[in-house]
Amino acid sequence: MNRTLKIYITLLVLVLVGIIYVDANRPKPIDWRPTYKVSSKTPLGLYVLDQEIESLFSEQKVERFKITPYEFFDAHYDYDTLVNAYDIRGTLLSITNENTIDEESIGEILLFVSHGNQAFMSMNSFSELLSDTLNFKIGNQYYYKDTVQNYLANPKFSDAKYKMGAGFSGRYFREIDTLNTTILGYQKIADSTFVNFIKVDYKEGSFLLHTQPAAFSNYHLLKDNHSEYTQKLFSYIANQPVYWYQKNLTDESISQSPLRFIFAHPALTWAWYFFLIGMIVFILFNAKRKQRIVPIIKPLENTTVDFTKTIGNLYFQEGNHGNLIDKKIIFFLEKIRTVYLIDTTKLDDAFVKKLHLKSGKDQLLIDKAVRLIHKHQKRYQSTEEDLIEINNILEKIIE
Repeated sequence: MNRTLKIYITLLVLVLVGIIYVDANRPKPIDWRPTYKVSSKTPLGLYVLDQEIESLFSEQKVERFKITPYEFFDAHYDYDTLVNAYDIRGTLLSITNENTIDEESIGEILLFVSHGNQAFMSMNSFSELLSDTLNFKIGNQYYYKDTVQNYLANPKFSDAKYKMGAGFSGRYFREIDTLNTTILGYQKIADSTFVNFIKVDYKEGSFLLHTQPAAFSNYHLLKDNHSEYTQKLFSYIANQPVYWYQKNLTDESISQSPLRFIFAHPALTWAWYFFLIGMIVFILFNAKRKQRIVPIIKPLENTTVDFTKTIGNLYFQEGNHGNLIDKKIIFFLEKIRTVYLIDTTKLDDAFVKKLHLKSGKDQLLIDKAVRLIHKHQKRYQSTEEDLIEINNILEKIIE
């Protein structure tokens, strides 16, 4: 190692040590990012709520879950009963900055609420499926003041108005279905008043929708009397178990990274980037190609599709339409069990409704498919027209 290279290495080490020292001794800025994580003690985290939620619901059971709502509630759906109901009752609780619930889980939540349960959701934006089903739209009112005045519509609470600023947005309910919706709360920006808390009746249950999740954050639960506003919001939840959806609200995914300590400190992060850039430059100027060109190997042909077509043509040419329909039905039911996790033992009205909610396909189309299956099972012999008709219907459902 020559003298010049030693000087360069020494200067690089001194620069890295200086960066680390300056970063370690400077004051840490307050993190105002709306993380809404239950493990976060930043102003807009949910650590305080996670610690105090049992006292807020002192007479109710609070159960936290981190799997998707579809996985959680579907596991409690009783497929064996005649009424096809859930074996639990209660309220789904979801608090987050933006909607992170997948569409399939939204469908499961709608089904859960329709059986006489409740869902309390506080977020700045909602699922398009949910807004279309409940007939509401979100607007955004931009404002220049530091605070938003919040209050509830209930005469018992309307005298108390809470001025809140940090984390609050101008989101509000721009359109609602007045036949099924009750206005529960407002926010006042300048001289204008907007709806930010509603109750929407849905079949046997109801949704409580709120557009200001910052009301549940660490900052507002500990500031002045803002916790009173949070308690009043929770007072609309029925006296029954609460199921708090906490997926994406924890830092468990971060702990899986072997470089988590480096990326947690900006100085070490930059040092890591300098190292990677230096390695890339070294490779570009010093590396030589020593590996031979890798020959292209033609992949093996998939003969399964050709074999299937051959067998299908054989049945069709022999006029064995009934056998082909039987195999088509078996494939269709297996697809339903695998993709949508629906029991296919009984093809009744409950099966039709469940498949409609989970697949989003037209209920009349599914009902027609079930009737054709029952018709084929009772028929002694099927024609080519029967095969074409039932094949077209089943393909539209599972496509």
